[in-house]
This record gives sequence, C-alpha cells and structure tokens, in this order.
Amino acid sequence: MDIRKVKKLIELLESSDVAEIEIKEGEEAVRISRASKVTPPPIQYQSAPAPAAPAPAPAAAPVPAAADAGKDSKKVRGNVVKSPMVGTFYRSPSPSSPAFVEVGQHVKVGDVICIVEAMKMMNQIESDHSGVVEAILVQDGEPVEFDQALVTIV
Repeated sequence: MDIRKVKKLIELLESSDVAEIEIKEGEEAVRISRASKVTPPPIQYQSAPAPAAPAPAPAAAPVPAAADAGKDSKKVRGNVVKSPMVGTFYRSPSPSSPAFVEVGQHVKVGDVICIVEAMKMMNQIESDHSGVVEAILVQDGEPVEFDQALVTIV
C-alpha cells in the first residue's frame, strides 16, 4: 500500500468522528485507530491481598482431599489406573464390541483396559500393572477428570 494513501487515511480519520479504520487491498491491510483520550483503568496482575485472603481456604482444602483419599483407600486395595486426561470413559472399542476387561480378569502390563475419548480422539488406556481387575470405578460413557481413578488391579 502506498504511503500517500496511508497519510490520506490518517487525515480522514483525524477530521472525522471515526475512532478506527481498517482498509484491505489484496493481501495488504492497514488499521489506523485514534488514540483514546480516556485511559482504561490499570489491570492489576499482581494483587497480593487477593491471594493472601483465601489462604485459609487452601488450608481447609486438604481436609476434603484427605477425606477423599481415605474414602478411596477403603475401597481400593490394589493399584489404581488413573485417567491421563479429561474425556469420556468407554469400556469397549465400539458399542457392539465386548469390553476390554471385566472384573476378575487377569491383565498384564500394556494390556488395553479402556478408552478415554478427548476432543474426538480415542485414547487407549493401558494397564501399568499386572494382576486381576478388582473394580471398574467408572460407568461406560461417563465423563472423567484428569487423574480420576478408572480401574483397580490387585
């Protein structure tokens, strides 16, 4: 774009009430905006008082986490296979296929035990322990969170 055209656009902008103008010619584009006379309030990124105020809340947060851990430890005796991502849990590769594993089935390290679908990608979750499947902790088709227990193996 010719510099004379840009200067003419600046003059037009200054002589009008328009705050911003954008012109495209082929692959070239220019945007000219008028400097604002009103300055926006400053954004405070380092707000020390805000994090200090909720400090008692994180101290209380480990109590429920400890309660959940205690609850899980009561029903989980063996090794837990956890979800490596947020997604949807599936026990089989398709609705008409049999489940990858059943309770009581022996699995080896590397055996596929389920699928977690995330962003239209089917991610096979493999066993990281050998043993017998003690419990499948999630229902087929349920959403799962990162690090959520899926299957226990003893």
